[in-house]
Amino acid sequence: MSDRQQHYLHAMGIQSWDLVHPERLQGYQPTLAPLDDECRLVLVSDTYPTAAEALLFERVLKSFHVPLAAARHVFPHQLAQLDLSGLAWIWLAGVEVDVDTSANRLTSPALADIDGHTQHRRDLWQQICSYGAQSK
Repeated sequence: MSDRQQHYLHAMGIQSWDLVHPERLQGYQPTLAPLDDECRLVLVSDTYPTAAEALLFERVLKSFHVPLAAARHVFPHQLAQLDLSGLAWIWLAGVEVDVDTSANRLTSPALADIDGHTQHRRDLWQQICSYGAQSK
């Protein structure tokens, strides 16, 4: 990208951008972005958690000994850009994404749909328990 193009993006307040169809660039080899070293869990959802959802999220993380500071949120379209090789947990909340990782996988409805819904919480808890000693 030229300096002029970068200047235009900066002037518009655009700090980062994604290609919608990078596969259309012949010969393009995307570089995967690494997660920071302390990241143990990635939450993948269509929306960023609200304050109330973040409290629920933090309570669930505590149940399997992952501090909130070790969790990151990504939108589904960003997932393909990340290097997930060192990740311990991935939580797909309200999304169906094909992701290739050896991380422990949790799937659930969106966070907003879990809070106050006993069966959804129970299903999530059973998934967490199924990993047993791996979760510590």
